[in-house]
Amino acid sequence: MPNIKSAIKRVKVIETKTARNNSIKSGYKSAVKKFESAVEAGNAEEAQKAFVFATKKIDQACTKGVIVKNTAARKKSNLAKKLNAMTAKSTKSTKSTKTTKSTKSAKTTKTEE
Repeated sequence: MPNIKSAIKRVKVIETKTARNNSIKSGYKSAVKKFESAVEAGNAEEAQKAFVFATKKIDQACTKGVIVKNTAARKKSNLAKKLNAMTAKSTKSTKSTKTTKSTKSAKTTKTEE
């Protein structure tokens, strides 16, 4: 424990900042976990909302200096990749049913002529 008055104050300030940083870090980690659980569940709407919230929390952590700018960009990029992969799977399955219907109608049209 420091004896000098200014050193005692610095210890108090550091404890306060550490508590703030841990709170911010915990908040963005929780937001990322919510997003990842929504992606695993396959819920596109919930994942989209969680993605927006998680990117907001990551940006806030970056602004406060808890994480570095490039780390924040990397984390947001990884979340976006997961979201895009999930939405691509859901749209691919709906597109495949639509394309089979259109190819069937095109084939029947050619055979009728």
